[in-house]
Amino acid sequence: MDHARSTISKIFNGEPRSYTRFNLTQNMEGENSQVEMKLSSDMDEEVGGNGVGEDHNHAKEPYVVHRPAGRTPKSVCFMVATILLIFIISYLIGYLSHRKKELAPPSCSRSTFEESITQGSVKMEADPLMDWNDVKRLLDEKMSASSFESAFSEFASESHQAGSAGDTVLAKKVLGRFKEYGMYTWTDEHYVKLVDPPASGSNKVTFKGSDLGTLRGYLAYSKTGTAKGAVLHGNYGQMDDLRKLQDKNIALDGRVLLVRSGKISFAEKVANAAKLNASAVLIYPADDRRIGGSTQLFGHVHLGSGDPYTPGFPSFNHTQFPPVQSSGLPSILAQTITVNMATTIMREMEGKSAPTGWGGVGKLGDNDDMVTVEVNNVLAEKLIVNVFGVIKGFVDPDRFVVMGAQRDAWGPGFASSTVGTSVLVELARTISDMVKNDGFKPRRSIVFASWSAGEYGSVGATEWLEVRTALDTNSNLRTIVFYSYVSQPMIYIHHVFLCYLCFNSMEPLRLNDPAYPFITFSGIPSVSFRFTTEGEEYPFLGTLDDTRDKLYGATSNQVAKLAVSAGQFAGRIALRLVHDHLLRLDVEKYTRQIRTHVFAINSKIKTVQSLLPKSLSVQWLISATGSYSRAASSLATEIDNSNLEDAELCRNINDRIMSVERDFLSPYVSPREAPFRHILVGSGSHTLKALSDHLDALQIDHSDANADLFRIQFALATWTIQGCANSLAGEVWSTDNMI
Repeated sequence: MDHARSTISKIFNGEPRSYTRFNLTQNMEGENSQVEMKLSSDMDEEVGGNGVGEDHNHAKEPYVVHRPAGRTPKSVCFMVATILLIFIISYLIGYLSHRKKELAPPSCSRSTFEESITQGSVKMEADPLMDWNDVKRLLDEKMSASSFESAFSEFASESHQAGSAGDTVLAKKVLGRFKEYGMYTWTDEHYVKLVDPPASGSNKVTFKGSDLGTLRGYLAYSKTGTAKGAVLHGNYGQMDDLRKLQDKNIALDGRVLLVRSGKISFAEKVANAAKLNASAVLIYPADDRRIGGSTQLFGHVHLGSGDPYTPGFPSFNHTQFPPVQSSGLPSILAQTITVNMATTIMREMEGKSAPTGWGGVGKLGDNDDMVTVEVNNVLAEKLIVNVFGVIKGFVDPDRFVVMGAQRDAWGPGFASSTVGTSVLVELARTISDMVKNDGFKPRRSIVFASWSAGEYGSVGATEWLEVRTALDTNSNLRTIVFYSYVSQPMIYIHHVFLCYLCFNSMEPLRLNDPAYPFITFSGIPSVSFRFTTEGEEYPFLGTLDDTRDKLYGATSNQVAKLAVSAGQFAGRIALRLVHDHLLRLDVEKYTRQIRTHVFAINSKIKTVQSLLPKSLSVQWLISATGSYSRAASSLATEIDNSNLEDAELCRNINDRIMSVERDFLSPYVSPREAPFRHILVGSGSHTLKALSDHLDALQIDHSDANADLFRIQFALATWTIQGCANSLAGEVWSTDNMI
């Protein structure tokens, strides 16, 4: 080092008067690169000293300061020029390093997400509350039909299937808008298994040896191959429909089930048929009055969400997992056909007459009505991108509300994706403007999420949830063996736009609802809403006819006006959740729901008591229900008497409220076998509804009924409710000795 310094000194015709130290550091948590510059001067030397003690104390310093021998004009010029040159170079390095980070896609790590919300936020001492009436007024004033018309034009696309170039283009547009609004942004990439139609030719369906025609539509994740069997009409494919066939002494073994769309998801129709040993399922559009006879249907038949080939785990960076697939993948073939094709089949079907109430169905089908189904879909790994923007909270930035919308579609997808994306972006613009220009300060953060691969079963959203879950180290004590939870409490709001009349009704989230995995897989309080006509669904979802013209025609050209209403509705939900001191979520409502299940289970147990172990007592379940009821009631009383100025108290109460959905996830089942683990609104043998159904099976001596299995399921459900009650009451280590 001394030799190098001497050489440099000679180049500048003299010993250095001063030196410059640069420390180029990059904040690994996402902040800008920083350049630290330190200048040494005569004063530094006088303070530092030259004695032995001082040399010892500064032995770790990389530079030794020499007393100057004098200055010359030439050396001064060289010194100034050198300092200026080094400063410029360092600035460029820092700029390029920061620019590179901006251009590079952020990793989907825990720190990326958490730092986006917590970094740079300071917990405020003063209450940032704005009057709620002012918040509503600002929201309404800033949303207009003209702004939505512009958004529709910007985000409309004829082709943006998940993982395609069109999907990527839209992702960049959404990301650009979020950045324009001054939001912290990032992307979340996943390599997932999606399904394409056959590379050459198409899938094929023949009836009595005749090809029904070209099939462009298909059902992702169907089993591939060929199946042959006698056709049998199954109405909508609900279990009640199929039981009516059994009541007519018609077996489904080996039959090709013909069903119409609607009522339940495609995946549920296929799963029901597979349970009764059908060989294949054909699905045609139910609304033949409004939909064209040649309209092709698209969809998926995975009885689950996310990438079915990495169940319970995130798919990213080509990560290899042991060979495993979701238990929700179908074991039989499934294919969509057009109304015209279905009419051709039904016109020639024989057999027994359809049950009463199956309008439009004549004969059910005979053993001679043979159908052959050939499915040659192709499984492909594709890159999908979720896009996020966040408005940070001013009091509890690590508590947040997520608002999401699906970005991809099978075709134009104007109703299924374009309107939802436009509402999402317009809400981001409106609320950002309220924060920047109107003094609105949300207590909690708002995350805006644009999901990809929604058409394949909420793949993008579920993969993000799985990343958050897999990387979380703050595991719940009762479930550490099975699963880890998202540590920051969040609420999810999903908005879709289907048709034109707002019909005030509440219904449980269905399996094919985009918000379903949030509550049933991750235990996040969720709500999804849509506009629809009373009693009718928008018929063009899942078709290539979901266009701007179709939706404008169905709404008498009122789409933009209705989008404003949708935005205001979603915005008020989100803003209320980030505005108030305490969350307006009523945990006591679950008491009534649990009691309804317990009443039904208690009544049914009395009818099969002789088949069950004598040690099994409904009192266990009743006691757990009482514990939850008391905990919920106690929390309500605590809320009524709480001091809203006590920030820590409010935070504690809100966390207990938020933990309820999470604690209703059964910790005793595998996310691979039963991903929707919520015992009240989920699906699987762990739910309270499944307990009731199991008792029905015991009563009729069904082959699947098992008294010992029921006893285990009963005990685990009881423990789940009791654990939720303990958590809600704040009694982490409490147990009920009776159980």
